[in-house]
Amino acid sequence: MDASLFDLDRFTPYLLNRAAGRIVEAFESELAVHKLSLAQWRVLASVWHEGELTQAGIASHTSIDVSTLSRMLGNMQRRGLLKRERSLEDSRAVLVHLTPEGKKMAENLIPKALAVEARALSGLSDAEIHKLHVLLRRMFDNLD
Repeated sequence: MDASLFDLDRFTPYLLNRAAGRIVEAFESELAVHKLSLAQWRVLASVWHEGELTQAGIASHTSIDVSTLSRMLGNMQRRGLLKRERSLEDSRAVLVHLTPEGKKMAENLIPKALAVEARALSGLSDAEIHKLHVLLRRMFDNLD
């Protein structure tokens, strides 16, 4: 493709990154109160949503590299936010559950995350939001 046709204001990765950056900025102060990184929040939210996940499942849900994730889970376990246990069905798999403290933290942060999302989506119709979600999932899958 010809570089002279490049228009940054129409370049999807640039636009997505700008929007995501603003969303993260709006939520970071809430995460800081709980001494959580954005990646740790993604882990907390994923495990809360699913009830329990394997480490591989968390990696898939969060797109966090497995080696980075393993260290992060160790740190979160030491903080008392989650518990890791070997699966009784598959001894190679490690199941991750939230502790009561981790569940409480997730449930405290979820309304705040939803409020940031609502601000970001304000002015969009329900149909536009649905379409946006479909398109973002498709974009993600296209790069698999």
